[in-house]
Amino acid sequence: MNTEAQEYNTDIHIETQYISEQSDPDNERFVFSYTVTIKNNGSVPAKLLRRHWIITDANGNVQEVEGEGVVGEQPHLKPGEGFRYTSGTVLPTPVGSMQGEYKMVTDEGVEFDAAILPFTLSKPNMLH
Repeated sequence: MNTEAQEYNTDIHIETQYISEQSDPDNERFVFSYTVTIKNNGSVPAKLLRRHWIITDANGNVQEVEGEGVVGEQPHLKPGEGFRYTSGTVLPTPVGSMQGEYKMVTDEGVEFDAAILPFTLSKPNMLH
């Protein structure tokens, strides 16, 4: 078994929501929130240093967002601990997608990436 995978195992779960009251479809403004739950399933404590998002709209336009931490925090997660936050994005189309990674660092200074698999942002009833 891969011991590195056991040490550095981060589970990331995403829930999305279309925010109709902040959206303006007539002016190509579609607002989405996403709630992220990060859980340290590894055997060593790790801190979330940076985020990198790749946001793609239905026209194929790509926007990249990078920065320190998430929502102004750099959570330190012991094995078994989790962190949950909500953020948002605005698209010019009613459907899009996001993916990326979190740059993590262990207490010993070992850096690793926690992949955020692609997920869909969609106005209700747009996808079947």
